[in-house]
Amino acid sequence: MNWIYTILRNRSFLILLFIINLVGTIYGYFWYEGQLSRTPAIFLPFVPDSPTASLFFTIFLAFYIFGRQVPYIEALAMVTLFKYGIWAVVMNLLTLMMNGSLSPQAYMLIASHGAMAVQGILYAPFYRFKLRHLVFAGLWTIHNDMIDYVFEMMPHYGALDQYMNEIGYFTFWLSVVSLGLAYLLVIKEKVTFKYEQSTTLNLFE
Repeated sequence: MNWIYTILRNRSFLILLFIINLVGTIYGYFWYEGQLSRTPAIFLPFVPDSPTASLFFTIFLAFYIFGRQVPYIEALAMVTLFKYGIWAVVMNLLTLMMNGSLSPQAYMLIASHGAMAVQGILYAPFYRFKLRHLVFAGLWTIHNDMIDYVFEMMPHYGALDQYMNEIGYFTFWLSVVSLGLAYLLVIKEKVTFKYEQSTTLNLFE
């Protein structure tokens, strides 16, 4: 696994990943252009879910390249990348099940959003957020669910619109899973590592 972490920390790889995520973020906001044009101004920050998630990760990468950490952004990036990455994959697969086919753009969305979820997890060892940062990310994420499914600002997937109550329920629990995963892979993992270090040092004292 060390070779993977070496690649993930490589400056050239980080810059390439930054460019890919920046381009993907810009494309994502254009993809939401139609819905954003109909969205009340007060809800605008909460409607483009996936591009905002990749924006958080892009900001994390920009700081990380220069040796800086931004814990609030890191927590938001990990939670929302995994959540909306998995969400979009599931929605497109459900659409495939209902319609029997998908457009080339939909397959592209499956691949790109799957990659979003994976990269959010892969960089878990490099995040430095703590519980307070994760609580903030949790408030943002659950609030976003409320905007989507209480105020009906959610993305529309054609044939799936008739199941919005069920999708909203699924999305809420996906938020919970995403927050739990971030806690386990970052906060608990670092607490366990520190405990093991202190135990090892005590053995040699």
